[in-house]
Amino acid sequence: MKAKGILFVVSAPSGAGKTTLSKKVTEIVDNIHHSISHTARIPRHDEIDGRHYHFVSKAKFEEMIKSGEFIEWALVHGNYYGTSIRNLDIVQEEKKDLLLVIDVQGAEQLRKKHKNGCYIFILPPSMKTLEKRLRMRGADSEEDIKRRLKTAEEETHHYKTYNYIIINDNIDEAVSQLKSIIFAERCRYPNFVPELPDLKL
Repeated sequence: MKAKGILFVVSAPSGAGKTTLSKKVTEIVDNIHHSISHTARIPRHDEIDGRHYHFVSKAKFEEMIKSGEFIEWALVHGNYYGTSIRNLDIVQEEKKDLLLVIDVQGAEQLRKKHKNGCYIFILPPSMKTLEKRLRMRGADSEEDIKRRLKTAEEETHHYKTYNYIIINDNIDEAVSQLKSIIFAERCRYPNFVPELPDLKL
């Protein structure tokens, strides 16, 4: 018997593959809800409002901060990102597992309030590989790429505060590892409380 929904928190430096991994695993694993974060940045050419992020203006985001609508929020690469409290209510109300893809700042805030969550850190195989991925996606300026790489060096030191580490060298292997973590957590007490038969002699 499932006791409650499980909160899975995935963090990684920009370009390490956290968004791709999370998307793929929610397509193949049942009963897990992918949380859609709010952001005040401009959408990239292939991003859809309500699917990739809830895109709002900077003024609207700051209004949501003041009204206490976020369970966590952070200023990352000059842009606001945050998770609404409503997203976490799904875990409590519907007993669905929730997968959050957030940066290390947001995860640190969330960990103080949800210590029982499962925290997973995605690492690239090397910084050179990370730089190559950032350049290949063609979504950032040279200045943005340099800033993201500098931030990535700082963020990678946070892996010790997470429960699981995945090195995303091969996307299929990384998806398999993330899926295995989800299944393992679903079997772990007190996330799962079995209905035992009468074992009395």
